[in-house]
Amino acid sequence: MTDSFSLAVGYDCPERQSQAQALGAELGIPVVFGAAPEHCDDHNCLLRLTDQGLQLQQTGRKAPGPVWVDFVGGAVGHRLRQGGGSGQQIAKAVGIKSGIRPRVADVTAGLGRDAFVLASLGCEVQLIERVPVIQALLADGLARASQVAETADIVARMHLVRADSIAWLRGQAGAASAPEVVYVDPMFPHSDKSAAVKKEMRLFRDLVGDDSDAEALLAAALEAACNRVVVKRPRKAPVIPGPAPSYQLEGKSGRFDIYALKKLG
Repeated sequence: MTDSFSLAVGYDCPERQSQAQALGAELGIPVVFGAAPEHCDDHNCLLRLTDQGLQLQQTGRKAPGPVWVDFVGGAVGHRLRQGGGSGQQIAKAVGIKSGIRPRVADVTAGLGRDAFVLASLGCEVQLIERVPVIQALLADGLARASQVAETADIVARMHLVRADSIAWLRGQAGAASAPEVVYVDPMFPHSDKSAAVKKEMRLFRDLVGDDSDAEALLAAALEAACNRVVVKRPRKAPVIPGPAPSYQLEGKSGRFDIYALKKLG
């Protein structure tokens, strides 16, 4: 979290007091009761316990709406029901094909959307996330989705790992449990210019500062992956410094750089 960024756990119902205090203690941040985000002057952001789930909400009268992990509704739920299945670019990038569902480590898990797509296609996915606040959002979203019949089997294939991605990858190198595919989506730059993604990126930049270790992350991923590393990039962005990708898959606004190490399956 950047030095100028102030965050607190917020709750409105007295019944949530113990949950709020436990979360505040876990994250090392204060807890406030009944603070309306639009009128809160003491903190830049509130991590709010709501009926919809745990939500990250900027404060101030003109602040955008909350950010939270929702694997059941919204864009993620729509993609589950209307998406392109194994014909999607992300599926091709990680090597999904008939009879092949690789074990994937998403080492930049964020809000878990790409990991959910891969899990919905049958992959076992480890979600590695180093930012405690984002970890909490992910854990809440996974817990809620596990209670819904449509998504319970999918999130059962998603395993949240609370760790620094580079350190975790270095511990995986050469291990029997090492992922077949390591998936990397560096936070900045990001190709999606939608209002929702802009809102999330602003919040995440405040939380984590500059995301400047993509080169080290790629190097660690190449050491740990058994079969391939997949890097998601904006279509016109340069490749991450280091070895050149084996090949690329391009879409309208983004692309995947694939570093092939060994044939899958």
